[in-house]
Amino acid sequence: MIFATLLALFAACSPEPKGPTLTLPPLPWPSDALEPVISQQTIELHHGKHHAGYVAKANQLIDDSRFKGKSVEEILSATREKKKYKDLFNNTAQAWNHAFFWECLTPEGTARPTGALAQAINTEFGGWKAFRDEFIEASLSHFGSGWVWLVRDKETLRILTTANADTPVARGLTPLFTIDLWEHAYYLDVQNRRKAYVEGVFDGLAHWKAVEKRYGTGEL
Repeated sequence: MIFATLLALFAACSPEPKGPTLTLPPLPWPSDALEPVISQQTIELHHGKHHAGYVAKANQLIDDSRFKGKSVEEILSATREKKKYKDLFNNTAQAWNHAFFWECLTPEGTARPTGALAQAINTEFGGWKAFRDEFIEASLSHFGSGWVWLVRDKETLRILTTANADTPVARGLTPLFTIDLWEHAYYLDVQNRRKAYVEGVFDGLAHWKAVEKRYGTGEL
């Protein structure tokens, strides 16, 4: 599902694009499905205002640039850390990050990874508890807005955080799972208690079955 969704969302345009490079994908579940961890109010604001705003601004900037007709991955790789394209990168990356984030969540998110992913977690982190502890600590120690990720770096699993809009896609890494650390993702629900939000998502909403599939296929 996620591959088809993101492929349709971020496919490269034809030489004469007839539509926007980015579109706002529908949520993969009802807007109240993640309660009580994430409220319907937060989801509707997050998706309908923040995510939608990034999509609209990114398309405007892309249309006015030499990147019109390029894939999102090409745009992100070419514009990361380029001052001239700061706004273009930030809005395009945030559009990508949010579309990916929604697909990392599920109302039935209590099952832990199994199979090859579970084995890789045990090998890289020394077990599920150690992995969870490191992921939560990375989330809490990250200063300011950004994202916390589980990524595949060739054959290695890594936990990393990115500031603001930065994304592993622009670094040639394969994202497997993410949690949005921007305050708009949780402030209406838990105010400044980031730990409560991150633990609630990790323990109750994380779509580990989708992560397993990404790990096995290498496809987003």
